[in-house]
Amino acid sequence: MDVVLGADIGTTATKVLACRADGTVVARTAAHGYPLLEPDEGHAVQSPDVVLAAAADALREATAAAGAAGGRIVGVCLSSAMHSLIGVDDGGAPVTPLITWADTRAAATATRIAVDHPSLHRRTGTPVHPMSPLVKLAHLHEHDAATVARVHRWVGIKELVVERLTGTWLVDASVASATGLVALGRQEYDAEALSVAGVDASALSPVAAVTAQAGPVTAAGCSWSGVPAGAVVVLGAGDGPLANLGAGATRPGVAAVSIGTSGALRVTVDTPRIDDAGRLFCFASTPGRWVVGGAINNGGHVLAWAGDALTPDLDSPEALLALAATAPVGSDGLLMLPYLLGERAPRWDTLPSAAYVGLRRTHGRRHLLRAALEGVCQQLALILDAVRAAGHPVDEVRAGGGFATGELWPQILADCLGMDVGLPAGHEGSAHGAALLGLWALGLGADPDIAAGRVTVDRVVRAEARAVATYAAQRPIFAGLSDALAPAWQALDALR
Repeated sequence: MDVVLGADIGTTATKVLACRADGTVVARTAAHGYPLLEPDEGHAVQSPDVVLAAAADALREATAAAGAAGGRIVGVCLSSAMHSLIGVDDGGAPVTPLITWADTRAAATATRIAVDHPSLHRRTGTPVHPMSPLVKLAHLHEHDAATVARVHRWVGIKELVVERLTGTWLVDASVASATGLVALGRQEYDAEALSVAGVDASALSPVAAVTAQAGPVTAAGCSWSGVPAGAVVVLGAGDGPLANLGAGATRPGVAAVSIGTSGALRVTVDTPRIDDAGRLFCFASTPGRWVVGGAINNGGHVLAWAGDALTPDLDSPEALLALAATAPVGSDGLLMLPYLLGERAPRWDTLPSAAYVGLRRTHGRRHLLRAALEGVCQQLALILDAVRAAGHPVDEVRAGGGFATGELWPQILADCLGMDVGLPAGHEGSAHGAALLGLWALGLGADPDIAAGRVTVDRVVRAEARAVATYAAQRPIFAGLSDALAPAWQALDALR
């Protein structure tokens, strides 16, 4: 039985599964995690070596599990978190930390670039925001010339994994499209973007199609990962676009929502474009397709923060959610802006920070917990509003990620969006999408549209009319708080 591994190198964990030609999952790994480090104000970094070790362990575990299930691994296709940036030396060894999408040190640089180069978002599909590798590079050139001088090549985390497996430096068109350095709808670097970033294309990996074969796994790659030498490595795409494929959300009108460490809502389109208001991104997906939508910085880690800060006596996410479920819909008028790591869509503003608004003596821990979950889902609802306002109808929503395994959070999402939410079987959107893409690229499986059509919905969470009405009434208040609190955020930022 020939199988392809789909590996998703996420923000805080790597997951790998093995699929046979019809898309059936025959083996999967547990999440191999790694920390998101915040050593100083605005920093959100990781050790590349720690992430690489976790990815190698996950690949090794999946290889063993696939073999035990009777599978012969013929290929690997990769998904990864987008917007990561790592500087490596001429031997390929990292000389910088892995700077993640959540790092906000380049906020002032982003503001300046947005003013001086107003067409960049439209040219590249990537908002001018500290998450963007373009902005990160410009910031490093301005503030850390000594580190820049040590760097031979700038890469993302997937490029490191591809190089470890095959000895080849390549970046797929999907991940590249989220760097802010690539022209929208094309597979080549944009001259203006390179100039703003202060980098030459020779210091970046060549861009290749998401279906491109980086090469066979080498003997060194086999020793590193356990994946059999000779298995073909398919570049794959970014985790967001592949989450749409893995959830079966590839036709117009179907939105995919994911909540992991962060979160996002995306629809698939066949023509790349940015909305006039600049609220959305546009990233490359499978050949001839793009995803339009928005990402939020604050997803699952909001629940983790609430557990640490508010309920240290509760020792599991399940216990937190059980307590939150005892609070009423709307948390008795308590709102939380969940901007613990700043925020992205739909405003792409670097200043917001988290806040509870409407707090009264009658509120307890259960209200604080539920309001945090509601805040994450309200932010996603704002993105859905922006997607529709940009002319993209949405008639179905599918969701995945760690949050989807419970009852409460998917229900809050459905009620905030005002739509039923389908939860595909397995909830492994990005890794499954990678495997499906890899099967097609290697001539073993169906094309992405057919493969997506085979993805089954395990259960449907029905939106409840009274809850929908409550959240709809709260949403304008929630959205308006960013404008109301902007002067306070600016003053606090100046004090910092």
